[in-house]
Amino acid sequence: MKKVKQKNATSRRAVIKATERLQAIERRHFIRHPLSLPLVYKVMKRAKDDGQQDLRAETINVSMGGLLFPAKLPVKLGSIIEIQMPFENKVFNLKAKVVRCVKNQETKFYDLAVSFHRLHEAFKAKMIEQIYLISEYRDLLSLQLGKEVSLEVASRKWIKRYSERFKRLYW
Repeated sequence: MKKVKQKNATSRRAVIKATERLQAIERRHFIRHPLSLPLVYKVMKRAKDDGQQDLRAETINVSMGGLLFPAKLPVKLGSIIEIQMPFENKVFNLKAKVVRCVKNQETKFYDLAVSFHRLHEAFKAKMIEQIYLISEYRDLLSLQLGKEVSLEVASRKWIKRYSERFKRLYW
C-alpha cells in the first residue's frame, strides 16, 4: 500500500512538473491562424546605412499579437524589424520585435516569431489578413459563378457573410 501511494505521489509530481514546463513554454496570448502571406522584412540597425538587404518570406501563422515566418538567417532577440506586406498595388508597413528565433531542423530555416509593439500595428495585421481572405473569397466566387467578380463585390459579400465570425476570433 505504501509503495502504491509513493508511486502515485511520484506520478502526480511528474505531471505537475510537465504542466509547469508546458506553461513556461506556452506564452501565447492570442489565437494563431495558419495563413501564408507574402512579406519583405529588414532588421533595423542603429547605423543609418548598414547595407541590410530586404529579405522575403511568407507567414506561417498570424495573430493579433504577431507573426511567425521562416528566415534564412538568425535574428537577435529583441531586434526591431520592419515588415512590408504587399497586396495588389498597395504595401502595408509594420514594425515588430523579435521574440523568438529557433532553428527548425526540418526546414533548416529559422522560425522567427515577432510581436507587434503597438495596437495599431496589430490592427494593420488584422486588416491585411482580412483583405487576403476577401481576395481568396473573390477567387472562389469567380470560380463558382464562372465569371470574374470584383474585389468590391466580393468584399461586400464577405463582410455580410463572415465579418461577425471573424470579429469573434479576434476581439
